[in-house]
Amino acid sequence: MRRRLGSLLVAVVVALAVVAPASLATADSTSQEVAYGTGSVLTTLVYAPVKASFCILGGVTSGFTLPFAGPRTAEKVVSSACGGTWAITPDVLKGRERVRFVGGRGAEQPTGGRTATRK
Repeated sequence: MRRRLGSLLVAVVVALAVVAPASLATADSTSQEVAYGTGSVLTTLVYAPVKASFCILGGVTSGFTLPFAGPRTAEKVVSSACGGTWAITPDVLKGRERVRFVGGRGAEQPTGGRTATRK
């Protein structure tokens, strides 16, 4: 059984080495990817509870906002508090993406939507 498992593992490694693209020189090494992945998980374990607490506070604040400012404002409060980045990815650690602690729909609004003009 061990011999078959070892043979299968060798076959998979050889197949991956043959199929791998030639442009791996610009890609990160496996050890770097493991390090970024580990850093991503550990950072998310710290960041996610803070973000969840902020989201809960935003929900409570939205509940207080609702009777005084209406549902649109309450929705903006909760979407700002609960939107944004929830997990720290390896791309964030590499500087390729930004962390958006406060979310909302600022850059993600569809182009066909209404504009905020008052008369």
